Amino acid sequence: MLKVGLTGGIGSGKSAVSSALSDYGAVVIDADAIAREVVEPGTPGLAEVVAEFGEGVLTPEGRLDRPKLGEVVFADENRLARLNEIVHPRVAERSGQLMEQALASDARVVVYDVPLLVENGLESLYDVVVVVDTPDRTRIERVSRDRGMPRDQVRSRIAAQADRETRLAAADFVVDNSGTREELAERVAELWRGLLERAG
Repeated sequence: MLKVGLTGGIGSGKSAVSSALSDYGAVVIDADAIAREVVEPGTPGLAEVVAEFGEGVLTPEGRLDRPKLGEVVFADENRLARLNEIVHPRVAERSGQLMEQALASDARVVVYDVPLLVENGLESLYDVVVVVDTPDRTRIERVSRDRGMPRDQVRSRIAAQADRETRLAAADFVVDNSGTREELAERVAELWRGLLERAG
């Protein structure tokens, strides 16, 4: 089984790539989805987040208000580090459970969709690292358009992540997502062929 670490900055199109790889037959373990799961209402994770950051990070329905929490943590490195201390161990535990399921399924390729793979120095955990690369200007346009996030907030998120050069230096495969969806589909098809070769 080939363990693939898939990463890319906010707005890079990493989720589109992981979705396409899933369609090809890869088992995808999505760290973002798990990070949401471990802070669902009623979980110890959400209780700890509220204890640390206050009731103001909740929606009226009692769910985590991610944009509001983002405003707090992306403006303060120490607050971001504290949030990571709460969430990351829970994500790691759940990821391990999903990996065991993937092993039992005899999958040839398992893709870990990990936004902060490079930032957290996790490259050695994977057989192959794939980076989805998109120019910063394009990422800002996409996120502000698709998520309605103010541009200054997008810039602060980008600034809190690894820069392009650092991310690219960790890559075994780079998927350029600066073009059209059709071009991206072609590049993912090429990537899949490369991953199957590595998987043997």
